[in-house]
Amino acid sequence: MNAHFAYSVLDLVGTFVFAISGAVAARQRRLDLFGILSVTFMVACGGGIVRDVCIGAVPPVGLSDWRYLGVSVVASLITIGAYPRVRRMRSPVLVFDAIGLGLFAVAGAQKSLIYGNSAELAILLGMVSAVGGGVMRDVLLSRIPAILQREIYASAALLGAAILVGAQRAGIDGPWTPWVATIACVGVRLLSLRHGWKLPVYVNKHPTNSGN
Repeated sequence: MNAHFAYSVLDLVGTFVFAISGAVAARQRRLDLFGILSVTFMVACGGGIVRDVCIGAVPPVGLSDWRYLGVSVVASLITIGAYPRVRRMRSPVLVFDAIGLGLFAVAGAQKSLIYGNSAELAILLGMVSAVGGGVMRDVLLSRIPAILQREIYASAALLGAAILVGAQRAGIDGPWTPWVATIACVGVRLLSLRHGWKLPVYVNKHPTNSGN
C-alpha cells in the first residue's frame, strides 16, 4: 500500500465516520434536513480543510473532490434513516467521534509528510485534522468543545499522529503502520471515556484576598 493510497483510504473513511458523528449530534438537536447536512459536512471536512490550507494544498480536497461531499451526504441520509437504531447505541456520537479522531489524526499526519513537512509539523497538523471537525460541530451546536475540557482528546490525536510519523522516520513503516496508529488513538480515547481519565487542572491553592 503506497502512501497516497493509504492516505486516501484513511481520509475518506474518516470523513464518513466523522460525518455520522455530526449527523447524530445534529439529529439529537432536532435540526431540519438542511441543518443536518450543513453540520455533517462541516464536521466531516472542516478539519481537513484547515489542514490543507496550512500545508498549501489548495483548493482543499474537501471542497475540490466531489467524493467528500458525497460521503457526507450519504452518511447524513443513513443516519437519518437508521436513527432509531443508532440512538440505541451507547453514546453514538462519542464512539463515532473517537473513530474519526484516530483516522483523521493519522491521515492528516500522512498527508503533511507527503507534502514535505517536518515531523513536528506533521504531528501537529494531524491533531488539527482530527480535532477541527469536532470543534466546529460543538461550536455550531452551542456546546463546549471537547478540546477545551479536561478530556483526553487532542492528546489522543497527537499520540496517533506521533506513532505514524515516528514509525516512518525510524524506517519501520509498513502497510500496517497507519492502522496501528489509528487503533492506538481510538483505544486511548475510548479507554479515557470508559474509565473517566482526565487531564490535570491546575488551580491556585493560595488565592489572594481581593478585598485587600
